[in-house]
Amino acid sequence: MKEKITETFNQLAKVYEHNIDTDSLHNSEYERPAMLELLPNNLENKRVLDAGCAAGWYTEQLIDRGARVVAIDVSPDMVHATKRRVDKKAEIHCHDLTEPLPFENDSFDMVISSLTLHYLKDWHPTFQEFQRILKREGTLLFSVHHPASDIHLLQNGNYFSTELIIDQWHKDGKLYEVPFYHRPLTEIINQTSTYFAMEKLMEPQPTRKLQEQASETYQQLMKSPDFLIIKATSTL
Repeated sequence: MKEKITETFNQLAKVYEHNIDTDSLHNSEYERPAMLELLPNNLENKRVLDAGCAAGWYTEQLIDRGARVVAIDVSPDMVHATKRRVDKKAEIHCHDLTEPLPFENDSFDMVISSLTLHYLKDWHPTFQEFQRILKREGTLLFSVHHPASDIHLLQNGNYFSTELIIDQWHKDGKLYEVPFYHRPLTEIINQTSTYFAMEKLMEPQPTRKLQEQASETYQQLMKSPDFLIIKATSTL
């Protein structure tokens, strides 16, 4: 599965680098404004891990807020895109989040992970590593697919299952098959709270700009959320 995900996002790297920031309203007018709302404006001298950096949009935002950023992604092509975006302003590595992280204990103030964790079947090893590298009272902020958003894609129709789904994305005139895992809300909350103290759960709402540019999508998202955002704190 790692190989399939890596291959898919290598193929998508150019789309993310050149089109996602301007063309994807789900990112620019839905997920990103909600995530930024939960980020401090001033991250001066804070060390932050961008876990699943894709083409580096969040990496750049964190740098602009003063953070000392380390960015990682499983896709080599995404890593290269991030390097092109921020040059040498961040430490950037190709790394699989299912493997142990190459960082010391208690070495980060924050971990941010945007729309990445649903590509992992088992969160426990990854959350153990996030817990290990975060300082006491450090922050974990992540977004994932809302478990209610992909019910129609489930093969067995069981909401309470953790199931591999192959989604289809139409991007830049091409069709991409994108594998990810559905998991129920109880599992998301229970696995997070096993390692962190839950601080905030957000079902984001789209911006007015999205309403102006895509009213049908806006109305759909106001009735049924596509994403879920969780902010939590390390207590160890």
